[in-house]
Amino acid sequence: MDELMGSIIQNGFSIAVASFLLVRMDRRLEDLTKAVISLGAVMEKIARPEN
Repeated sequence: MDELMGSIIQNGFSIAVASFLLVRMDRRLEDLTKAVISLGAVMEKIARPEN
């Protein structure tokens, strides 16, 4: 039991940091995806000007 607790304490911080960074990265990727889609729409309007 002491080995299990020691392992959890030793690895807990790195697991918490990795989880936190994954959650933040997921939000950033969603924002980046929206920006790329928006950029595609703008480029499509530029490529086909309506006269």
